[in-house]
Amino acid sequence: MVFSFGSERRSPPHTGSTAGTHRRTLARVSEDLHQRHEAYRGDLLAHCYRMLGSLDEAEDLVQETMLRAWRAADQYDHRRASVRTWLHRIATNACLTALEGRARRPLPSGLGAAGDDPDAPLTPSLDIPWLQPFPDDRLGDPADAAQQRAGLRLALVAALQLLPARQRAALVLREVLRLPAAEVAQILDSSVASVNSSLQRARATLRSAGPVLEELSEPADPGERAVVERYAAAFEAGDVPGLTRLLADDVVLEMPPVPLWLAGADHYRAFMERVFAMRGTNWRLRPVRANGSPALAAHVDGRPHSLQVFTVAGGLIRANVTFADPDVLSRFG
Repeated sequence: MVFSFGSERRSPPHTGSTAGTHRRTLARVSEDLHQRHEAYRGDLLAHCYRMLGSLDEAEDLVQETMLRAWRAADQYDHRRASVRTWLHRIATNACLTALEGRARRPLPSGLGAAGDDPDAPLTPSLDIPWLQPFPDDRLGDPADAAQQRAGLRLALVAALQLLPARQRAALVLREVLRLPAAEVAQILDSSVASVNSSLQRARATLRSAGPVLEELSEPADPGERAVVERYAAAFEAGDVPGLTRLLADDVVLEMPPVPLWLAGADHYRAFMERVFAMRGTNWRLRPVRANGSPALAAHVDGRPHSLQVFTVAGGLIRANVTFADPDVLSRFG
């Protein structure tokens, strides 16, 4: 039998088909990776917000985190860290870089003593990078949602801004996210002893800001929604005595971007009388959730006005942070 190799036509290798299969496999792997990372977007957004005090900047850094994670996917080793820990390491490093040379984001109560004049000029200070509110619905559905919400309360986030960046990161990772000290050390490229030292210094600083860390373990007031509903009804009715009955004696009212804050039910009452004298009583308030707390989106004469975020304890309103910037409401639908 003679085989004629010179005249035989051989089938070309299936390069096109193989390449197409390879591309489809890579696409599936990329999509699976994307979905695994996306499951932590709300968790990462809350983490970056706690670090920065700004929702706008937190959103940018979460996008940067996702991009870095996708590019470095081949470096991830599940034997060394969970996906969540790995993503938080990337996000924390991005936050630490962003915080270099940055001024802290305060609330008015972090700038000086309380005012004693409810009729003081309401002049915004737009040059101050104010602390921003966080919409609860941006959390997604993390397994530790209750702890996440507690770690978003305005008093805590404002107090975190008092800490140096690495102390802030250590405290958030350890106290809020409940990561083991060894994992926190890995995220910060540090040692367990160094992490524990940072935590000790951070806790000492926060003690001067009040019982903010205790709020992480305290359940929300079960009647807070009913209290805020009664407040909204009295507000829409222009009922100042009704509002005043819902206030704690030492209630605090602050109104960023106005660098003014008032303490005490008498000052609060006098200020509300001024509000209704200036703006009338054509108010509509819609309940929302912000920073793990009940909040009201306020409109007057059909126009967006402000977001009021409440702290309720013992059936009374203890604090109202009113973000007097209509643009804030766009974050809350």
